[in-house]
Formats: sequence, structure tokens, C-alpha cells
Amino acid sequence: MLRPYLAILSARFQLVLQYRAAALAGFATQCWWGGMKVLIFSAFYAGARGLAPMSFAHTVSYTWLGQAFLMFLPWYVDPEVADMVRTGAVAYERLRPVDGWAWWYARALAWTAARVVPRAALMFAMAAVFMPLVGLGRWGLRLPPDGLGAILFCAAILAAALLSASMTVILNVVAAASLTDRGANAIAAPIAIVFSGSLVPLAFFPHALTPFMRLQPFAGLMDTPFRVWNGELVGAAAVGAIALQLAWVLILAVLGRRAVEAVMGRIQVQGG
Repeated sequence: MLRPYLAILSARFQLVLQYRAAALAGFATQCWWGGMKVLIFSAFYAGARGLAPMSFAHTVSYTWLGQAFLMFLPWYVDPEVADMVRTGAVAYERLRPVDGWAWWYARALAWTAARVVPRAALMFAMAAVFMPLVGLGRWGLRLPPDGLGAILFCAAILAAALLSASMTVILNVVAAASLTDRGANAIAAPIAIVFSGSLVPLAFFPHALTPFMRLQPFAGLMDTPFRVWNGELVGAAAVGAIALQLAWVLILAVLGRRAVEAVMGRIQVQGG
């Protein structure tokens, strides 16, 4: 029963993983932006005088992790789905003898993971290994405080991948309903960047907004796993945060399934 979904997951993961030039170009770009952000935070901390909500070491690690897992941000529609919407080939999705939401979810998960894996590996090698070796450890990526923290981070980053795929499916549905991916892309990018903690860590937002920022689903893409990595979330607090990530995965899955059924049930393609 799971065979077709595992097949598309494996096939698309291997297909996207072949784009090595894109991964290298993305890694170089993210190194540049990561370095710029670290320098900006360094200047900020020089004048913060102990008023910053996070330590400088945690902020630097948060920044490099944000660059390593940047492709988890659901800031645009799956390009294959967007192309199907433009050409009308999305109608063929109705003919597949599979669950429509699960099919799109497996595709989105493979697409997201295949873009993250090579860039994250290169970023870890550069920020966590190379930089300390050449005397730039203060500007590099610190490791989790202990083995349990590393295990909890793995669970949190896996939950982030599942959450990202759930959001991507919803973007796909919006594109199918509006017959274009432009609107979904224009709205999703700024929301994902700001509310995930990619622009600045969520701890830097006003204190009155912090509870809301930590509860909303985009926090599970970056802020939650990165706080686990830094040891800001430990034990029961970390488990609770991961449970919140999975709760959002379930909520978005239910909403996404209903949306896929509603949109694909009434989609019409004209022409000949």
C-alpha cells in the first residue's frame, strides 16, 4: 500500500540529488550570507552590553544552522507542480490510483530533503570543522552540549522536514486553485523567512510577541531545532517542543488533505 509513495520518494530524492552544481552554488551563496550575518551580529553584540537575549556563541551557531537548513523553508511552490499547473498536466494527477495528498506530500518531502542534505553536509564541514581548525572557532558552529542534545536535535530536524513538506503541499494546492504559482510564492517567502527565525532568531522579537512566535508553525522549521542544538531546550522542554512540531504536522496534514480533495475534485482543464 505504501509502495507507490516510497517509490516516488526515492525516485525524486535521487533525481534532485543529482544537481550537484546547484548544491555547490547554493552552499557558496549561503556561506557568503552566513558570514555577513555573523559580522552584523558581531557588531551588534559589541554594543549590546549584555542586553542581547542570546549569547553570541548561540547566535552564531543559530546563524550557521539557518544557512545549512535554509531549503527547509517552504517559500515557493514545488516547481514540478507549478509547471503542471501552467501546462494543464495537473489534471493527470486526478487519474493516478493513489491518494492525492500523500502523493504530493512524498514528492515534497523528497524534493526538500534532497536539497538540504548536500548543503547541510558542506556547511557543517565548513563551519563546525574547518573554521575551528584555522583558528576561527569563535565565528564557527558550536556542537550540541551533549549526546542527548544531539539526539533530540535529530528528532527536531526530522520533524522540521515533515512540517516543511506539509506546508509545501498547501502551497501546491493554492497554486492549483489559482492556476498560477506567483501569488503563493509572493506570500510564502516573506512569511517563512520572518516567522521561522531565518531573518533573525525569534528570541530577538519583542518579549510580548515571543509566546506567539514560538507557538506558530513556522517556528518549528528553524527556531525549535536550533534551540535544541544550542541547549536552550533540554529534557522535557525539548520533547514538548518536538511534540508541538508534530502536532502542527498533523494539523496541516488534515487541512492539506481536505484542500487537495476540494481543489482536485473541481479542477477543470480546457483546450485540445
